[in-house]
Amino acid sequence: MLLQHRILESKYCLSSCFLALFVLGSGVRADLANELKPVIDGHAGNVAVAIKNLETGETYLHNETEVMPTASLIKFPVLIELYRQAELKNVKLDTMITLQESDKVPGSGILTDHFQSGAQLSVENAARLMIRYSDNTATNLVVDQIGLASTAKTMRDMGMPETQLHAKVFRRESSIAPERSQAYGLGSTTAMDMLQLLEQLNAKTLVSANASEKMLQHLAACDDDTKLRRMLPKSVKTYNKTGAVSDVRTDAGLFKTPKGMLAMVVLTSKNKDTRWTDDNAAELLCGKIGKVAFDWFNPPGTGDAVAPTVLQVGSTGELVESLQRALNTKLSPPPNLTVDGDFGSMTEAATKRFQSAQNLEPTGKVDAAMWAKLGSIQLGAEAKEDALPLPAKEPLDAIEGQPFVSAKAWVIVDSDSGKAIDGDKQDAKLDFASTTKMMTAWLIAKEAAKDPKILKESLLYSRRADDTIGSTSAVRAGESLKVKDALFGLMLPSGNDASVAFAEHFGERLRPAGCSETDPLAMFIAAMNAEAVKLGMNHSHFVNPHGLTHAEHLSSCVDLAKLATAVLSSSLLREIVGTREYKCTVQGVSGYTRDMVWRNTNQLLGIEGFIGVKTGTTDAAGACLVSCSERDGKKLIVVVLGSTGSAARYSDSRNLHRWGWQLSKPPKE
Repeated sequence: MLLQHRILESKYCLSSCFLALFVLGSGVRADLANELKPVIDGHAGNVAVAIKNLETGETYLHNETEVMPTASLIKFPVLIELYRQAELKNVKLDTMITLQESDKVPGSGILTDHFQSGAQLSVENAARLMIRYSDNTATNLVVDQIGLASTAKTMRDMGMPETQLHAKVFRRESSIAPERSQAYGLGSTTAMDMLQLLEQLNAKTLVSANASEKMLQHLAACDDDTKLRRMLPKSVKTYNKTGAVSDVRTDAGLFKTPKGMLAMVVLTSKNKDTRWTDDNAAELLCGKIGKVAFDWFNPPGTGDAVAPTVLQVGSTGELVESLQRALNTKLSPPPNLTVDGDFGSMTEAATKRFQSAQNLEPTGKVDAAMWAKLGSIQLGAEAKEDALPLPAKEPLDAIEGQPFVSAKAWVIVDSDSGKAIDGDKQDAKLDFASTTKMMTAWLIAKEAAKDPKILKESLLYSRRADDTIGSTSAVRAGESLKVKDALFGLMLPSGNDASVAFAEHFGERLRPAGCSETDPLAMFIAAMNAEAVKLGMNHSHFVNPHGLTHAEHLSSCVDLAKLATAVLSSSLLREIVGTREYKCTVQGVSGYTRDMVWRNTNQLLGIEGFIGVKTGTTDAAGACLVSCSERDGKKLIVVVLGSTGSAARYSDSRNLHRWGWQLSKPPKE
């Protein structure tokens, strides 16, 4: 079936829906169907898709009425039936269930392996396990409460006869639809059915507003991020349920994006790739479809300004979590808010208490004035318990012994002369991961040497920067900090996000003569390659400012030693790459400030005599390290690419530094 992008004209969609065209620069984005078609056509297996922006009504459908296996996705309709019966008082959610040994079934979940028979849990807790961990035993316990046939009957009454639970999980003998069990396994549905259920859930009309809210809380707890969620920005709030058996992968959910709530459904079956690995083709397909749809409705780019956020009832996300955490700390007695990222009535009441105590108008809405009173906040991993103190430095390495090296290629270079003392495959073009960031930092440092005021410029993180995958400085879209501070965020935690923010900020002013690029990021990359030529890096080519894997993003040990020599010639960068821990403050677009603490990923800085410079790790590159040691005023630079692991790159480098100092000793008379 050819892909089509249709606007539905039925009781489930508004006939007035229209397709928006998003303009980027001088070009118009292709139709969403054109972007999804090659993604779906390239998959070896059956695919059904339904995507809808629930605010604009824009809809994309592909094989939406084809009956498909659900695997564990059928647990979402089971959840609906549970709350329907609870609403009718046929089932009590607080009824305690005693787990019997005979209840335990294999597969996903925690009850079978981690709970002893005789353990008790409530019906509602069983439902949470059914969704959060896709617990098969918990699912059967819920089905025992509601009756095996009830889910299919309710779906049929709702006009969705193809959405059926056929049997209990791993209890094929219990099947009430043997032929469908043979054809579809545990359950069946269509992408259109799932889309309709998600629409009603979002509208809080699925069973009731109260039941819908509870079901949303269950779906928000789903711990599977390997499918639709895998490539989405971490800031996207998700409410989804997935499913997987050998040749079936499914996912359906609501995704709260900056440009509207998206309902997305992807069902796959008869997949050629049946591996249980992170790179399973069907799971990657789900991730790609989710990312294409997200980008379609939320076009990325540097021009995507981040507006100030006023938190209020209905707001969700990390910023709400940090607000709840701050209110628990600042108010006395504490409101004991659950730090769940959902701004509800209790958070509103605590906000009003705080505003009244600070002589602010008690609106219950969090604006710049309230952020100023709250003071610095913490997001994500920063909010964990204070880190342990830095350990004391280990003793100076001895210089006796032979090198034992796991790296694919390495070189030892005398920093003063630039000459290689020893090496192996030192000219080979290889992936070099985040050692790339030495060039990113060097370009900024060169500009700062010409005009030191650059270091005081405010660097704003765009959504594109924040959405960059991999290692991060943890500065969020819309937050800003001084350029000098951001250099520490680039080099210490190896912030991929920081590298993109720098490229966007400096690309225009660093664009080389003759560069025809229009995107500041591309201009900056052109500047990186131009600088590589100036430094004599003859085996290097840059495709990005951070080092994420690309077939053409390559360098050599010798070239990286040349780049490290340049980096260490800058007093600014010598300070940065030799710093073990750095603290600074970032400013949020809404008016809040928060403290950042970064620690250097280079573990050699914990040993006397080592003074930098940069780590790097990707699956393609292996573990990489460019390092410098100093003795008696002389410096050696060691580059290792493709060590077998993080620990190996440090042992490789220490052995090579020791070997280099042995070779550098003057001969005995």
